[in-house]
Amino acid sequence: MTSLSYTFQLYFDFSGYCDMAMGAALMFNIRLPLNFNSPYKSLDIQDFWRRWHITLGRFLRDYIYIPLGGNRGAEWMTYANLFITFVIGGLWHGASWMFVIWGALHGGALVVHRAWKALGLRMPKMLAWLTTFLFLNMAWVFFRANTLDDALRVLRGMVDLPGALAKTADDIPTAGFAWGGWSIDLWLQWLPAAMVAQLPYLAAIAAAFVLLSRPNAARLMDVRIGWPTTGACAVLLGVALVATMASTSSVFLYFNF
Repeated sequence: MTSLSYTFQLYFDFSGYCDMAMGAALMFNIRLPLNFNSPYKSLDIQDFWRRWHITLGRFLRDYIYIPLGGNRGAEWMTYANLFITFVIGGLWHGASWMFVIWGALHGGALVVHRAWKALGLRMPKMLAWLTTFLFLNMAWVFFRANTLDDALRVLRGMVDLPGALAKTADDIPTAGFAWGGWSIDLWLQWLPAAMVAQLPYLAAIAAAFVLLSRPNAARLMDVRIGWPTTGACAVLLGVALVATMASTSSVFLYFNF
């Protein structure tokens, strides 16, 4: 749940950051390049990097990958160039081994994907999406962690679902149930205590998955939007503003980059 929360927080933070910049620029008749194109809809890691932080991907391609030789040499050299490019791309985010590991994971995934395509292998679309998304979710753990031990502890927790669900209401701090008041006893009759304690967060994650299937801001700019959609957007904007005012921090995650 922690890794999924960060996976979506990072996307909505950075994508919203770019949408705001593009919208402000359009008020002055300046059209900035598209930087996100629903990257979590990607069916493979190569497609992800065509959709996620598009301007960074273009920079890495033009100033690192192509000068290294790109795909003009032997196949093993292409693999090496891909891997080196993304290790450097990880280091671009900051002088931390966690960023280097994150970049190496993506470089390795791109090498595996290229080899997979060269063998002519395919998989069903749903499985391809799930494999890609789970890899991205796992890799973001290293992007967020301060140390390797922190990352490994989160990864161990991600595969210990039986241990988490085995917890009883007595094992969970009272604050974990504060959101539900009198309804907690009712929820506990139907769901494990660990799930009940985190139900608001699980609901937010479920809502984020629903949003993945919807058109992004760039797509919405190309279609005529009716009053019902405009009204819904106004309500959501109001909720977002209230949430922002209640937040302890209003600094964008990607402000550091």
